[in-house]
Amino acid sequence: MQDTELFLSLAEIAGVFVGFGALIAIRSAGPANVIEVAAISWVVMAATVVVASALAPVVVGRFGAAGHGLWLACSVFALVLFWGGFAVSERLGAEQRAFAEARAPLRARAGVELVGVAVWLPATVALVLVVLGVVPDQEAALYFAAVVLFLMMDALLLLMIVFRVGLPTGAQPRPEEAEHVPGSTT
Repeated sequence: MQDTELFLSLAEIAGVFVGFGALIAIRSAGPANVIEVAAISWVVMAATVVVASALAPVVVGRFGAAGHGLWLACSVFALVLFWGGFAVSERLGAEQRAFAEARAPLRARAGVELVGVAVWLPATVALVLVVLGVVPDQEAALYFAAVVLFLMMDALLLLMIVFRVGLPTGAQPRPEEAEHVPGSTT
């Protein structure tokens, strides 16, 4: 595969985001509230999706897959990772549930989600086009574009945390979940 170096570079960049997320998590002053924990976990999750998606064509290509078979397998993998990973994290994490509850009113999330849609929607559409085989001569480019867009989404998440843009304030865990939330003082 000719784009191996590009995909490896994307994986390296996403790995840096994982490191930034971890650094923010351990260097934040005082105990982290659930909003900060949720946001940092999403940065790490998105970066992990980018790392795995960027490495997928390199790994699958080593087994002799090429053409539509390669890009189909990688696109399905990336879609399952992205949508499945975020769905699972939202259902399992007390922090993510508190974050979602704090952002429940449409007005509270409209600005941030509009920016997010501009990134994850084209990435998802690109991967779906690959899965459907609509433009076979552009599948490598569409897959690469999707991975780059996921990386951009992760960068936006990281900026959102750093500048606290669109992050709701004051969300705390329900009393029954307090003992399970990292950084909780109860």
